[in-house]
Amino acid sequence: MAIQKPSHTFTKIHLKALRTNYFNILFALSFTVFINTFCLAQDIPKKGGEVEAEVEQESDSLNLKIGDLTEIEASEATQDTVQEDSTKTKKEFLTGEITYKAQDSNYFDVKEQKVYLYNNAEVYYEDMELKAGVIVIDYGKSEVYAGRLKDSLGEYTQHPVFKQGENVVEPDSIRFNTKTEKALVFNSKTEQQGMNIHAPITKKENDSVIFLYKGRFTTSKNIENPEYYFQSNKIKLVPKKKIVVGPTNMVIADVPTPVGLPFGFFPLTDKHTSGVIIPSFGEQNDRGYFLQNGGYYFAINDYVDLAVLGDYYTNGSYGLRMESNYAKRYRFSGNLGFRYENLITSERGFPDYAKNTIYNIRWSHSQDSKASPNSRFSASVNLGSSRYYRSSLNQVNSPSFLNNNMSSSVSYSKTFPGEPQVNASITATHSQNTNTESVNMTLPTLQASVSRIFPFAPKNGTKKGIIQNINFQYNLRAENRIQTTDSLFFKKEMWDDARNGIKHSIPLSTNFKIFKYLSLSASTNFEENWVFRTVRKYYDTTLEEDVEVEENGFDSFRTYNFSTSLGTTLYGMFNFEKEGEDKKIKAIRHVMRPSISYSINPSFNQYYDTYEVIDADGLTTTEEYSRFENSIFGSPNNRYSSSVGIALSNNIEAKVRDRDSTATEAKKIKLLDNLNFSTSYNLAADSIKWQPVRVSGSTQILDNKMSINFGATLDPYALDNNNRKIDTWNVNNGGSLFRLTSANITMNYSLSNTMFDGSQNERSKQENLRSGGRADDLFGRAQDFADQTYYDEDDEDEEDEEPSELYSYKIPWNLRLAYAVNYNNSARQNEISSHSLMFSGDVELSPRWSVGASSGYDFKNKGFTYTQLRFERDLLSWRMSFNWVPFSARSSWYFFIGIKANMLKDIKYDKRRQPDQQL
Repeated sequence: MAIQKPSHTFTKIHLKALRTNYFNILFALSFTVFINTFCLAQDIPKKGGEVEAEVEQESDSLNLKIGDLTEIEASEATQDTVQEDSTKTKKEFLTGEITYKAQDSNYFDVKEQKVYLYNNAEVYYEDMELKAGVIVIDYGKSEVYAGRLKDSLGEYTQHPVFKQGENVVEPDSIRFNTKTEKALVFNSKTEQQGMNIHAPITKKENDSVIFLYKGRFTTSKNIENPEYYFQSNKIKLVPKKKIVVGPTNMVIADVPTPVGLPFGFFPLTDKHTSGVIIPSFGEQNDRGYFLQNGGYYFAINDYVDLAVLGDYYTNGSYGLRMESNYAKRYRFSGNLGFRYENLITSERGFPDYAKNTIYNIRWSHSQDSKASPNSRFSASVNLGSSRYYRSSLNQVNSPSFLNNNMSSSVSYSKTFPGEPQVNASITATHSQNTNTESVNMTLPTLQASVSRIFPFAPKNGTKKGIIQNINFQYNLRAENRIQTTDSLFFKKEMWDDARNGIKHSIPLSTNFKIFKYLSLSASTNFEENWVFRTVRKYYDTTLEEDVEVEENGFDSFRTYNFSTSLGTTLYGMFNFEKEGEDKKIKAIRHVMRPSISYSINPSFNQYYDTYEVIDADGLTTTEEYSRFENSIFGSPNNRYSSSVGIALSNNIEAKVRDRDSTATEAKKIKLLDNLNFSTSYNLAADSIKWQPVRVSGSTQILDNKMSINFGATLDPYALDNNNRKIDTWNVNNGGSLFRLTSANITMNYSLSNTMFDGSQNERSKQENLRSGGRADDLFGRAQDFADQTYYDEDDEDEEDEEPSELYSYKIPWNLRLAYAVNYNNSARQNEISSHSLMFSGDVELSPRWSVGASSGYDFKNKGFTYTQLRFERDLLSWRMSFNWVPFSARSSWYFFIGIKANMLKDIKYDKRRQPDQQL
């Protein structure tokens, strides 16, 4: 179930095609909903005082001012200093200064009191601007006339452009009264918050009220020939506030439709405002008719909003969703969502009747790095019912129903500057397996550490030698761990099984150079563990079974270990280029980093106890256990180990001739990002001392568009007839030097017609990640057909492109592939444990037609994985989409056609077929 959050609040118009046999009843019901909604619509409150726009002054040699024409300078010779004129001076009708100019002619008729401006004429008066081919200023009537020019071919050019404040009108002609500020506009075109309005006659009362006769309004960008529009004989427009219309009829492709309303109200605002979200109607196979995604949007303030939506089904099922976004610039941002559904299948009394209650909580919070340099708070929460994503039928959750895990993390960290520096953090985590319904939580985990202290380092200069590089630090970790199930989540039983403990650790280390090229490091670590619950075991002779008793109380144990390593870096360069030759491969560079390490872990037998067990034959055996074995940090080691580790990492690069002939240097490419080998030898073991050799590596090919990761495990020991490892070399047992026990390889590849561009929609990507899924759309794309942000194109910002008559020269497409195979042969299985290929892609068949698919094939089980097919048609102002899951338990389809603009997003038609109820 998805949240539909409008960017503007307005009463919405919903056009829904219904089933034939219920058309009359449901149409009357929807008509009643519209009437009630319009009656409850709220006008936008009046704002404060208005700020007058600055008058733009133009400098031109032809400019005339009205004061130059009306004021005549008196002569000193004829001036009478005694006689006074009893005639009262007429008050000027202009409160401001008029500035005007024209390109061809600028003529003032004194007798008619008119100014004639011709060709690129411009007039500026207070906050009013007027540009046209012809302008006439009539001082007698206090009016300004503007019109077009006709060229030699009889075509009209230089249409008037009338601007007052921020309102712009482009008519064929206009009459404007400078006293009353009223205007009569003919064949005007204007735009208000994405709504394009056209009317043959427009009467402008003042700066804030406009009346239109036989006008039409649409969100289409082509106002001359729109794909659709609403026709109304009476329209009242208050710029930036509202549009009020009388009887209105919807026209599509210049064909009137039977869809009409007696009146309508459309708020116009560039800010979020509260309002009703119109629900969608439909029918579901096992829940009956429904109203879905209806509710109310609360624009609380500039920092936070809230959308409350719900669903209701005629069989009694219902759902509730709340979504809130919040942000404060330079401080933090985030979103919080809660979803609850009570889903009923079939009818009470039927054998297939079932009731299912599911919920989901999601919270994402991020803090701006500038907000606080020494502290940080972050949250990423996704928890709820394990069956939520599988039971939810909303298109947004389609790619997430394959997720096997949900995880959460909420953390706060604080740094205390100083010397030494102290870092502290407190974290709560959650991990949930949706298959087993097991839940692991830490509520909370407290970590604190003191930065490294070099007690023998010099006050100035660099540290040298083994003594000066000696450093230590202190770490503290306190954890309260809970393991429970989905059914016991946040119940009393959950808290009874909580485990807690505190670990203190003090690592001491140093490093220095040997023979200039070898780097030696040594470290020792001391740990002390505090626990508050231990176990005691004994054998019950009456029950004839082992008994484990938990004992509450403080206890502790201490451990330590030592390790050291020696390593270096070797560089090898193989040059292939010779003088006078220009070979394609010029050189290969090989970097090796070998290392050898030694570690020793003593045995702490003092923390172990024994008890005697009597078997069925009466024989007594001794069992060993540690009272700390159930502690969250594990029990101390009771086996002495002394091992030597060997590791080698490789990096191989090549210099090749650049295909660009203008390049002055060779191009570097990576042959292998890394190739690692590692193994170890246990000196304290009595047999099977060598550990298997682990091989891992990664590289990127095809201009870094394909990434490859691989790994393998090689065991030098053989197996007996029971497939158990024995202390015999595999090569001495008739086999090869190493026995391949496991291997894996994964490859990811993206390609497209434009240099391998990906086209994953950012909103869909974030939705998948918040639900615990992949960052790509290989498991399907999250979609909300009524929410334009789930689509790649931003139709508000993109420029209109003229469709080409020939389109075959370019067909945009993209393809994403993911391949994975795992091999297992640890006990002579010699089998491919998993083998799959996932793919997702989109093809733009024409400038406005696109198809896409997400699917995969399981080579082991020989079947297709979850498949989603997408068909989209851009209808300019409208969008049509068809989403189809052809098979699987979630087989369904969804058809949608509706207006793109947020203002009229609820004018839509959608039809769906939900998945059938299956056992």
